[in-house]
Amino acid sequence: MSESATTSTSTSTSTGRTLGVIGAGNIGSTVAKLAVDAGYDVVIANSRGPETLADLVAQLGPKARAATAVEAAEAGDLVVATVPLKAYRDLPAAQLAGKVVLDTGNYYPDRDGRIAPLDERTATTSGLVQEHLADAHVVKAFNNIFFVALAQLGRPAGAADRSALPVYGDDDAAKATAVGFLDEIGYDAVDGGTLADSWRSENGRPVYVMPYAADGDVMTPAPGSASTVRELLGRAVRDAADQQVGAMPS
Repeated sequence: MSESATTSTSTSTSTGRTLGVIGAGNIGSTVAKLAVDAGYDVVIANSRGPETLADLVAQLGPKARAATAVEAAEAGDLVVATVPLKAYRDLPAAQLAGKVVLDTGNYYPDRDGRIAPLDERTATTSGLVQEHLADAHVVKAFNNIFFVALAQLGRPAGAADRSALPVYGDDDAAKATAVGFLDEIGYDAVDGGTLADSWRSENGRPVYVMPYAADGDVMTPAPGSASTVRELLGRAVRDAADQQVGAMPS
């Protein structure tokens, strides 16, 4: 973990007001709702086509519209990529060039198949995404919290029970944009370091999901503070037998 890990309580550094969301599953739709509530326009896409998102867009309201992945990438001042890891090569690299992309991915072999560099601990999931999106600025975020908690734990800046999420990236300005966006939707951030460090918050690590679950129940959210997140990131051991890649939370 970076020695400069910090908590965000400052004014947002986000530069745009349209959020592109590629992936409309639990995390994507939850982030979209939080963004709409924070005043963003949202352009959201999935793998099945805009026509399949009519119900979700109706729930999100007039500030949201459905689109293709290419259109969401083009429209977003900031883009959230929340697709299964096995599909990361389908992200539209040309349209995402120059943009900050928040990657929410985790590696679940039962879903994604075996990926040798991850099994061998020579790569991270977001590192692979950055390789594919060579001209974008990838920041790892949102991957360690269950969608139920994400929907419920947002708080105003300075609130005693405000939760924090770890972020990772190789570009400091991109990380600042991510931290600003988190602040806008109700979360502090802990800078965990570079994309190479992002294994610390992936599934099977101490900071994954459970810090935001009351008594281990992922359906009952509880705040996870910045100090707790820092402590748990520091306890992560990449090759520990009890910290292996596991299944998706249920």
